[in-house]
Amino acid sequence: MAAARLNMRQIKEVFRLHFNERRSQSEIASSLGVGKTTVREYLHRLNKTNLNCWAAIEPLDESELERRLGFLSAITMRKQDVMPDFAYIHGEMAKRHVTLMLLWTEYFETRGEGAYGYTQFRTHYNRWCGKLSVVMRQLHKAGEKTFIDYSGDGLLLTDLKTGEKTKVQFFIAALGASSYTYAEATMSQTSADWLSSHVRMSEYFGGVSEIWVPDNLKPGVNKADRYEPLLNESYRDCASHYGTCVIPARSQKPRDKAKVEAAVLVAQRWILARLRNRIFTSLQEMNEAIGECLEILNNRKMRHVNKSRRELYEELDRPQLKALASVRYEYAEWKKATVNIDYHVAYDHHRYSVPYQLVHEPLDVRATATVIEVFHRGKRVASHRRSYKRGGFTTLTEHMPKSHREYAEWTPQRVIEWSKIIGPHTAQLVEKILSTKKHPQQGFNAAQGLIRLAKPYGKERVERASKRALEIGAHSYRFVKEMLKNKMDGADQAFNDAPMSPTQDPQTNEIQLALLSAENIRGSGYYH
Repeated sequence: MAAARLNMRQIKEVFRLHFNERRSQSEIASSLGVGKTTVREYLHRLNKTNLNCWAAIEPLDESELERRLGFLSAITMRKQDVMPDFAYIHGEMAKRHVTLMLLWTEYFETRGEGAYGYTQFRTHYNRWCGKLSVVMRQLHKAGEKTFIDYSGDGLLLTDLKTGEKTKVQFFIAALGASSYTYAEATMSQTSADWLSSHVRMSEYFGGVSEIWVPDNLKPGVNKADRYEPLLNESYRDCASHYGTCVIPARSQKPRDKAKVEAAVLVAQRWILARLRNRIFTSLQEMNEAIGECLEILNNRKMRHVNKSRRELYEELDRPQLKALASVRYEYAEWKKATVNIDYHVAYDHHRYSVPYQLVHEPLDVRATATVIEVFHRGKRVASHRRSYKRGGFTTLTEHMPKSHREYAEWTPQRVIEWSKIIGPHTAQLVEKILSTKKHPQQGFNAAQGLIRLAKPYGKERVERASKRALEIGAHSYRFVKEMLKNKMDGADQAFNDAPMSPTQDPQTNEIQLALLSAENIRGSGYYH
């Protein structure tokens, strides 16, 4: 049924309520007492004009408005002659700062009054987009996002000796605007493999997008959360190195994952399916084959847009990607540590010094293959060359308290020479003590204590006690000290000839047992 004809005053009121009052078509129809079809027709006619606000309509007289709306001169141009090139429009929309309104304006200026109004232009564009795949339908700005995930399926590595087959992981990434794809095989989904794949991905793309959008995978996200996921510290470190940021896909938000899920599906069809019958004996061989398939995939024309991923990449994403960092990212692990009383922190069975003022403070340790860095509240407080010596110490002099620095220039040989002022057995015992300590400084303290025993007990007794300690294998400053304190060094012959009996002092009992054990093993006349 044809819509009722309104007078120009009523038509102007339709437009006023539409633009100024922001009323719906139903509300306008109720206000004017007409049908929604009538309101829809006049708004439809308005959309064919360049009158897009009340300020442009209000000053027009009735004749001019009637002419603009097409009541006096019908537009006979065939609609197919004014249909925009929506493939071009879609490509332009992916470029930065480009809006649909801008593209409509350019289109309208070219076509003139026979062109579609903005609303119909947008309707036709959305209808055209509806024919695209889910992935192509989503609009991503050039250089903005990279979508990243692992495929659930993977290829198999074959051991030629045993015939055993090992399933590898299949890493996939796609740029948002062009769907330009990268894929590779890795042995695991560990943090090291995950971040190494990101490095090679960035080098393949020749730049870095503004945002990395991974799924909530354990190598990258410690704790998945819809609003504030907790990122792995190493992943954050890698992103910072390349000047990008990580925004994981939101859980239960399929649109966030559509691009990468489609990229995974395409890669499975064009890479995994093609290589399913190949036998691979090394990861390098497998990735070379994957690379060949990637070239075919990225150079293949896509329907609807009639361009390949590579063409779109060169046109859209590549010019907008950030430049790669001048230095390749080196994988780093992060660990929280508390400073021990010896002003060292432990990493991988080795201890590294920090300023002694930080004792008991919580710190962050960043470890690469070559360097250990220690941070306190985000500020780096120590840096060491990494050592793989288990149980070892790496100590910087400037980290020591003043009292400890006195020992920094001492060497084990220098301490041994110093102890010879007591006697050869004392020097030999010091050498044994130094060899049993994990940290030289700990041995130096014990050696100094042993030498100072000469002041209250005399050099002769210390030398004799050191000899007894060596004979029974008791390489300890404390052992010698207790022997001297309890006169078990042989200074009192009557005491030594007396039978030994348990005492209240556990240390004394321990020394007695050690001496008895030595006597029984070597014979009663050994020490005479």
